[in-house]
Amino acid sequence: MENKQMYTKAQLTWLVVLRVFIGWHFAYEGWVKLLNPRWTSLPYLLDSQGAASSFFIKLTQNPALMDTVNFLNQWSLLLIGFALIIGCFSRIASIGGILLLLLYTLSHPSFIGASYLMPFEGSYLWIDKNLVECAALAVLCTFPTSHVIGLDRYMKKIMPAWVRKYKLI
Repeated sequence: MENKQMYTKAQLTWLVVLRVFIGWHFAYEGWVKLLNPRWTSLPYLLDSQGAASSFFIKLTQNPALMDTVNFLNQWSLLLIGFALIIGCFSRIASIGGILLLLLYTLSHPSFIGASYLMPFEGSYLWIDKNLVECAALAVLCTFPTSHVIGLDRYMKKIMPAWVRKYKLI
């Protein structure tokens, strides 16, 4: 038997608002990057200072790899955002968003004293907006709403049993 989560009207409303707002943020960031033909993640990656900075900096040394990184970043942001907004495959989109934000955090951790060339919105000690958004996406994975308000409500009826079993939507 399927475990049905029941939310109060206020809980459902604010969880859906959270999902749509995060979706908007992701989609907008992806869309802006796609519309700018000169956009590249190269300066961001060159400015890496985290534990994995050597990995991110090495990515910039191969132009073909940079094209792939740019493509994946732009389209991941746009598709994750769109999926969250319409509530379609939102659990997978949330997990994808978490992974993307963790990559950003590995590249640019929020440490006191870290000085980045690219604008950074102040010093947060250890927790910055990426980690806050990551935690919010984890909340959305734990308390899904797209099965109530979203396309997942209809998708789960036509998906194979293994998709429902592993709660991928």
